[in-house]
Amino acid sequence: MASARMSKSLPLQVAAVCYRLQGAEVEFLLVNTNGGNKWTFPKGSPDSRLSHSQAAEREAAEEAGAVGTIEPRHFHLYIHSKGVFWQPGGVQEFVVKAFLLEVHQMRRPEEPLRRPTWVSPEEARLMLAKGREVKYAHELQAVIDRALERIQFHSQLWGTYPGTRNARGAAQS
Repeated sequence: MASARMSKSLPLQVAAVCYRLQGAEVEFLLVNTNGGNKWTFPKGSPDSRLSHSQAAEREAAEEAGAVGTIEPRHFHLYIHSKGVFWQPGGVQEFVVKAFLLEVHQMRRPEEPLRRPTWVSPEEARLMLAKGREVKYAHELQAVIDRALERIQFHSQLWGTYPGTRNARGAAQS
């Protein structure tokens, strides 16, 4: 996990780690990067008019068309890079706050070239690592591991993720 010292010296982004439960299995929603040659989580810069979780929720809707229940607090911090050292501007690192978002509905994304794709945790780890330096690949793979721990914790605590429980409870009212 990124240290507090790093988070103060690097620019901040927010990410929505979108998932759904298919029976007992978890699937993650990944999107293409702007360049289209790598996979990532929907993410972007925070907005001063929104909380960080609301900004991550906005990114999920814009980039992936994902709508659901987002946790109000981030569950993980990770380091992400943009750019390559041989081009102008070089490599820029960001600290990213990751928020879990359980997807209840999919809409047409505002950014169609992102190609939102549902994958298993194992596929997500492989896709997130492809084309990245080892340290950034490990950062993204750790997000999947932490997300699975958090989802499993919710499942053990409530029998399901609280967003699902609340949605079901609302439907029964």
